Parts: sequence; C-alpha cells; structure tokens
Amino acid sequence: MRTQVAIIGAGPSGLLLGQLLHRQGIDTVILENRSADYVLGRIRAGVIEQGMVGLLEEAGVDARLHAEGLVHDGVEIAFRNQRHRVDFKKLTGKTVTVYGQTEITRDLMEARTASGALTIYEAQDVQPFDFDGDKPRLRYRKDGQEHEVACDFIAGCDGFHGVSRQSVPAKAIETFEREYPFGWLGILSETPPVSEELIYIHHPRGFALCSMRSPTRSRYYVQCSLDEHVDEWPDSRFWDELKMRLDDEARAQLVTGPSIEKSIAPLRSFVAEPMRFGRMFLAGDAAHIVPPTGAKGLNLAASDVHYLSRALVEFYREKSVAGLDHYSARALARVWKAERFSWWMTTMLHNLPDHTAFERRLQVAELDYLFSSPAAAMAMAENYVGLPY
Repeated sequence: MRTQVAIIGAGPSGLLLGQLLHRQGIDTVILENRSADYVLGRIRAGVIEQGMVGLLEEAGVDARLHAEGLVHDGVEIAFRNQRHRVDFKKLTGKTVTVYGQTEITRDLMEARTASGALTIYEAQDVQPFDFDGDKPRLRYRKDGQEHEVACDFIAGCDGFHGVSRQSVPAKAIETFEREYPFGWLGILSETPPVSEELIYIHHPRGFALCSMRSPTRSRYYVQCSLDEHVDEWPDSRFWDELKMRLDDEARAQLVTGPSIEKSIAPLRSFVAEPMRFGRMFLAGDAAHIVPPTGAKGLNLAASDVHYLSRALVEFYREKSVAGLDHYSARALARVWKAERFSWWMTTMLHNLPDHTAFERRLQVAELDYLFSSPAAAMAMAENYVGLPY
C-alpha cells in the first residue's frame, strides 16, 4: 500500500490531521491498534480553545459542536468558601467551549468515513521503519496477515504509550518529566451541573473541580492519594467528600446521582524533544503530557496538528520544506508555555504533601494576588483561552 502521509493513532489528533490533509487533497492512511468502539469509549477532557474551534471548522466537523457545545465566558475559583470569577471575555475578548473529546472524535470519525479515506482499526504490532531516510514505511499485522505501508511522511499521533516515540533511538531524544504525588478521582453522572461555568476549588481537604459535558451531564473531580483505588470510593463517599470541599452556594445547588463512569488519573508533566525525527513527526500526547488542571492536553494536540498540517500542505503545494524544518521548534515553543501554565495552576490549587508551611502561605498569596490584580487575572485568562498559534 502507498500513501502520502501515514498516521499512527486514530484519536482526535490523528483524525483531525487526516481530515485537514484530506480537504487539501493529500492522501492519508490512519493505523489504530484499538477498535473504533474502544476509541470512542475513552472519557477525556472537554474544554476547547477558540483556536481548536477554528481548526474543527476548517475540517468541516463543526456543526454539532456549534449546536451542542457550551460557550463559557469565564471560570470561577473557590477559596475559603468564596467564589472569584475570572472573566475571559472581558479580559481577552475570547471564550472557551465545553464539548467532550468523545464527541469530537465521533464527529471526526464520521467525517473520515464519509470522505472514503482509509482508517485501519485493530492494526497490531505497528512499527515505523526508515524514517531517517526519504522512503519511510510502516509494517503492521491485521487478521493474522502482515502488511506494509510506504509513504512520504509518518505522523506519530499514538499517545504517550504509543510506538512512535519508542521507535526513536534513545540518543536522538531528550525527555523532561515531573510526576505529581496525587491523582484526580473523577466521576461522570447524568445530573445537571452545579454551575453554568467550571468551578476550581482550593480547599484544606484537597483540590476539587466542578465541570460538565452538557446541560444534563456533569463531570466532577476530587484530589486523592495515588494509593487509593476506585473500588474504595462508592458514589456515596464521593458525593460526601465533594460536598465538604464545595462552597455553601454550590453545596446547596449540587444534584447527586449514580455515576456512569469513575476513574483515578495520575497527574504528570512530560515533554519529549525534538518532535521531528527525519520524516517522522510526533504530535499530541506522543510528545507531551500536561496535568489536566489548565485544560491544555487536547488543545496542545490541536496546535501541533495546526503546525504540522500547514507544513505538509506547504510541502506538497510549494515543494518547500521550511514548515517541516521549523515544525518542532514552533510546536515546542507553545508546548512549554502550556506546560508552565498547567504547572502553575496545579501547584496553586492542589494540596502538595511535601509543602512546608512557608509554601502553603505562598499559595495563599498567589490566590490573593490573582483575585486582587487585574494584571494577574489577565495573565491567567490569556493562557486559559489559549495563546495564539
């Protein structure tokens, strides 16, 4: 099989890249080691920047987003039983949209199917070869048969545990990582959200977040120890713990109900440099991970796709390699700013077990500065809504 761009991974970054390239007349094949149902079953983030909204419009998959997405002008931060609002629209003129990653993936899957572009699900043992030369290829196994894809370029969009980054020689890549000593216990419930906007909560018992996926579906999180297990948290215990961390108004408005999904996620900051290796390019979680506090994971994947799709279009239209040569540096410049912001949000709002009394006082000072300084609020708003591509 021959294609122009072979994409590893059928998550939102791989599908978005494939759709953008397809609309520019560039042939792609996507290889995914899981089934389509498994990919759609993953529960992920749902706050997207205006830049990503624009990319979904460009990809022609924005109809349901605009019909069902919830546009938010700001967020609230609760501290000492009071909520403080950061007004994104007033401070920056921009907003964010709540629309689940599962729904984005579904929209992109349907668009790809309608276009006739090829996605191969349950492709086992995918392995990239010869990406350091001018004739890269992929091998994979499907239904017991071995297959090979010849291509011009490989896009590694296969996540943190994927094969793309692991295929790079150790001496050619440098990684930077920080693991946080806590996790997020999250539940999804068919209950109305406690507020029209997200509420981030700093509390002596630990961080909490009130979020949503729709006007009838809520997503809640509480900070927990990494030693804990989901089966130790029946719904009743989760709701009781969340109530203790809420302010009085939110507690009175909270509607509880059975969870339809529950999990504990560790928090990690991770960056791999560079993001290009010959004719293979990393994008999304294959190259970087951010803690979810700043809502940057999916949006960073989108900015990678923005840079990479334009570089590939430039190559095929103008025979120029300038965009490809600058892809890694451009992407990483934005990645590190998002890493900084996500780290800042995380360390400001969570209880860190190793924090001294001095550091806890610094947290209080940071929150007080954010609530009292228009300049500090502007900086948070500018980063939260998304820095320009």
